[in-house]
Amino acid sequence: MLSLVSETSTPLARILCLGAHCDDIEIGCGGTMLTLLKARPGIHVDWIVFSSDDERAAEARAGASAILAQAGSSNVVTKTFRQRYFPYLPEIKEYFDELGSSLRPDVVFTHFGDDRHQDHRVLSELAYNTFRDHLVLEYEIPKWDGDVGRPWVYVPLHGSQVELKVDTIWAAYESQRDKHWFSRETFLATMRLRGIECKAPSGYAEAFYCRKLLLA
Repeated sequence: MLSLVSETSTPLARILCLGAHCDDIEIGCGGTMLTLLKARPGIHVDWIVFSSDDERAAEARAGASAILAQAGSSNVVTKTFRQRYFPYLPEIKEYFDELGSSLRPDVVFTHFGDDRHQDHRVLSELAYNTFRDHLVLEYEIPKWDGDVGRPWVYVPLHGSQVELKVDTIWAAYESQRDKHWFSRETFLATMRLRGIECKAPSGYAEAFYCRKLLLA
């Protein structure tokens, strides 16, 4: 087992989290972020949500605040790119060019590249296009499209982190509670399935896709 958070591993100084919509980052990698920040409290996190309005931006900031409580520092950005139209918005590419010239993250969390939602796929593609020499981990979002696949990077979660992740999502995103898929059971079930696959001691884990990993 390889560890990003052991005492002998290369220090992580900066993480970039990219989410197409306001709850994506918490759902996709909230537990992993809690794990990393507890182990390395000095980490700086850039947390960028690409589509929001005033109500959802407030929710996104509340969710990010709970997950990032142990970060050394953070920068939470909420953009207003039009939801469901990402493939047709060249200004998103221009924004990624700005990110690429200003950020040097050690790890980038973004969407699964084969996600059926077009907004998710665009962010994943541009993340790899922009951060070519970085570790990029692609998270998964449970939804109607049924994108559950076979990831190959797993992060076992402590029970307290599982609870905090689910409580944060449910408390922060009140506007989403009427969605048929948005439930505590959904988030727990996804982590439970991945926990089974990696024999996590708590029974829960998050999983990621990774196209290229350099072991030095």
